[in-house]
Amino acid sequence: MNVLVIGGGNMGMTYAEAIGKSNFLNTGNLMVYDKSEKKLAELRASGLFEVHEYLSTCLPKADVVLIAVKPVHAAGLMAEMKPMLSAGQLFVSIMAGVTIDTIKQGLGVSKVVRAMPNLPALVGLGMTSFTASEHVSRLELAAIERLLDTTGRSIKLPTESKIDASTGISGSGPAYIFYFMQALMDAALKMGFQEEDARLLVGQTFAGAVELFNSSDLSPEDWMAKVASKGGTTRAALDSMDDNNVNALIQEAAYAAFRRAEELGAQTKGKEEGAHA
Repeated sequence: MNVLVIGGGNMGMTYAEAIGKSNFLNTGNLMVYDKSEKKLAELRASGLFEVHEYLSTCLPKADVVLIAVKPVHAAGLMAEMKPMLSAGQLFVSIMAGVTIDTIKQGLGVSKVVRAMPNLPALVGLGMTSFTASEHVSRLELAAIERLLDTTGRSIKLPTESKIDASTGISGSGPAYIFYFMQALMDAALKMGFQEEDARLLVGQTFAGAVELFNSSDLSPEDWMAKVASKGGTTRAALDSMDDNNVNALIQEAAYAAFRRAEELGAQTKGKEEGAHA
């Protein structure tokens, strides 16, 4: 199997490096394409894959093509790619908001997987949701799941609407965690802690809590009950959050991201349809 990653940005490089260091490719080549001279130099320095500055030298021989460019470049890229494609190629897109139908029409292909990774993929702890067009076989889906798992974990979802929904949970979710962490660090600083100590207190607390959650089947509510006792300090904090409706506000934030993902998808689809009108 020959795999081509189009785009040497943060997420493209993350997947390329993860695939290169894994045993995903027992045979075959891993290729990366980018136009930037600076990026090409960085890619060549890694020594993990073939580096290409022209699509014509890599795209025709790829079995799986991972498209990792900004959505704004989707239409132009697909128009450039289309004349070079061969039968049977499978396309995996991590372009936010670009639908499967848009990619199928833009490339004139039938096998498309749409995936939504998140930032922790950079450290091998990513959560990627994905779905596929009906022409992708079970065997191909299994291979793509192994490819996506090189950066962490993945989950197959039944519809693209669920991909948009996962954007509001796992795709944008790390930012919510960082938001909460920043608030706790700010509180620690106001309590008189030095910044380095505040960072350690908050970072290790989050790491430990996540490990506890992942190590058992207990729900977050179960774990809160283990920490909080009636009339204690934790109960005072949780009561304050409840009084300020924090739970509902967090849910609304997730839905805001979900709605925005749907809007961006509709905008991208509209632009693509306009280009073909």
